[in-house]
Amino acid sequence: MLERVRAHVRSFRRRIRRFERRELDAFVRWVEQTRNLLHLSVLVFVPLLIAAVTWLSNATAAVSFLLFPPLASGTYTLFAHPEGRYSTPAKFVGGMTAGALCGWLALALATGVGLNGSAVSTIGAALGVFFTGAITWALDLEEPTAFSTALLVLVTGNAQFAYVLGIVVSSSFVAAAFVVWRNRIYEKRARYLYQTASGDDHVLVPMGDDTETVARFATELASAHAAGKVVLFDTAPEAAAKTDHEDDTGDAADRTVDELESLAADLEREYELPCEVVVAAADERSADLVLRTAREHNCDLIVAPYAEHDSGGLSSFITGLFDSEIDVIAFRPATSHQQWQRSLVAVRGAGDTARAMVDFAQRATDSWHPTSICTCIERESQRRTAESTVADLVDAFDGRFETHVVTEQVESCLARIAPQYDVIFVGSSTDRSAASRFVSPPTFRRLKDLEADVAIVHRGRHR
Repeated sequence: MLERVRAHVRSFRRRIRRFERRELDAFVRWVEQTRNLLHLSVLVFVPLLIAAVTWLSNATAAVSFLLFPPLASGTYTLFAHPEGRYSTPAKFVGGMTAGALCGWLALALATGVGLNGSAVSTIGAALGVFFTGAITWALDLEEPTAFSTALLVLVTGNAQFAYVLGIVVSSSFVAAAFVVWRNRIYEKRARYLYQTASGDDHVLVPMGDDTETVARFATELASAHAAGKVVLFDTAPEAAAKTDHEDDTGDAADRTVDELESLAADLEREYELPCEVVVAAADERSADLVLRTAREHNCDLIVAPYAEHDSGGLSSFITGLFDSEIDVIAFRPATSHQQWQRSLVAVRGAGDTARAMVDFAQRATDSWHPTSICTCIERESQRRTAESTVADLVDAFDGRFETHVVTEQVESCLARIAPQYDVIFVGSSTDRSAASRFVSPPTFRRLKDLEADVAIVHRGRHR
């Protein structure tokens, strides 16, 4: 009885750990979205910074509470749109300070000519906004919150100098925190958040007939990481595993091992990374066997030759690989490439699959050529949103990019431009619903005749 209770407790703990891993993985994939990361940063860093300035305001009379409204809105602009035209530290500090100084000057002029008769000077407000617009335009310090500081200085009484000083100190503090966040977190998010940027370096390749090009492509991916490793995997009939069985089956197994070891030696020499050979005793190569071998050899990426049913659609072998926690690339070579120089990534959004494709494209191809990103739209009214999506996708990666937003069906677009590229990356569409795939089949099913190699990328499902 006690042993059964302990077994139930252990089982419950395992389920809890699996749940925690799934939830953590789901959160990481959610925060990998640039817009989600920005929203989270706004919810975390803006309140903390305002709290710090509030503490400073309570500690000294030099910081007026009137600076909080423009400071809060300006801080939100910085963190919500770090690549925007108003999100530079110089504009943030300089614009707010210039606005406060212009408001102070306008108030002094209105008072000097005797036009400050009301509680809040009407002429001072008009002059403050005018001076702010002119000065920030002339100095390239245009900042929306500058107009707020220009107007709020009018109600500070005799504390204009203290208000301007508070603007300088508090805005500089926020700007410094923003620079640290942008340089250490936002611009490094590909390294810390995007899983393929630090993973997918141990690659398993299920071998078969005419798969040397597939193996070379996988080795290109693995060689981009210092810890890269390639495992060439094949099967031999089970009878070959018996040491007392000397027949044609055993000779076939020996030839399989010799051919793989020869290829592995070539890859090790050319790419300067470890390349292992694994031959399993099995009558056929199955998805379950490949996945089990990948787990045993700590592989986090499988690059398999593309295969489909005679009637069309992915083969059960490929779909079996897709139904796992391991990342998979189904690679369909159009030619016998040994190097890939120009790559094109066809994306629908800026999710984790799109980021994985960009990372793989950079790893597989010549860094001298820019990586091309293409997205297709149905109407011109979608262009601005598509351009913003592509910008969100590429700005987390180092390197050179060229982007294309095309009003055209994706299959006709790729067929037209494919001859310009060596390899085209597309998603597996496994994140789409069955109804969506029925209405609009995945892109790769319509790209059989492309004059370029095609890499179909699938992100593993973490259970």
